[in-house]
Amino acid sequence: MSKEFLLNQITEYFEQKIFLNHKEKSLKQNARLKSYNINPIVVRYLSKVLADGFTPMGVAKALYYPRVLGTSINTSFGDRIQKMFVELGLARGSLIKGMDIEFEDQIDGRNKWCQLKAGPNTINSEDVKPLLRKFSTVTNLARTNSMNLNNSDLIMGVLYGTEPELSQHYMAINEHYPVIVGQEFWHRLTGHEDFYNELVFELDKLIFSLPTDDFLTAGCEALAKEIEESGILKGN
Repeated sequence: MSKEFLLNQITEYFEQKIFLNHKEKSLKQNARLKSYNINPIVVRYLSKVLADGFTPMGVAKALYYPRVLGTSINTSFGDRIQKMFVELGLARGSLIKGMDIEFEDQIDGRNKWCQLKAGPNTINSEDVKPLLRKFSTVTNLARTNSMNLNNSDLIMGVLYGTEPELSQHYMAINEHYPVIVGQEFWHRLTGHEDFYNELVFELDKLIFSLPTDDFLTAGCEALAKEIEESGILKGN
C-alpha cells in the first residue's frame, strides 16, 4: 500500500474509532453515576480540591475527569490499534496464544509474531517474567511443530517513543527478544521508513481540527445532576 493511502486510512481510523468514539463514550457512559464505584473518602478529598466543598459538581469532576482524561482513552488505545492493523490489512490476528498480531516484516521479509504495547514506559517489573514466559512458550511450540522461527521473529512492538526512552523493564526483555519501538516498528510494519513521523504530523493536524463540543463540561453537568438527584450526598 502507498504511504499516502495508509496515512489517510490510519488518520481516518483514529478520528472515527478512537477520538470521536472516546467523546461519545464519555457522554453516554462515563457521565452516568452507575458506571462508578465510589470511594467515599477519596471522593470527598478530591471534591474539596476541585470545588472547595463536598458538592455534586465537585464529586462529578472527581469521578469524570480521571475517567475521561486517563483511564477511558488509555485503556481503549491499544485494543483499537491492534484491531486497526488487522482491519487495514497490515497484520493478522495471531493464532498463537500470547501474541497479538502476526505480520510480514517489510525490512527482512520474515514473518513476525508480535506482542503490542503502547509506549516506552507501559510495563512494570512484575510484567517482565510473564512476558518472557509467553515468548518462551511460542519458541517451544515452534520447535515442536518444526516452524521456521528464531528469536528475532518474536518481537515486542512499542507503538510510540524512541529506543533511549525504553524503560529498564523493556531492556530486560530486549536481552532475549527484540523490542522494536516507534519509527522502526512502523517501518517494519508498513515498509515506509519515515511513516511514523509523518503519521504523528498528520494526527497533530487532525487533533487540532477536531471540535470538542466542550464535552468535559457537558459530561460533568450531566453527572452532577444525577449525583444531586440520587441523594448520596445527603447527611454529609
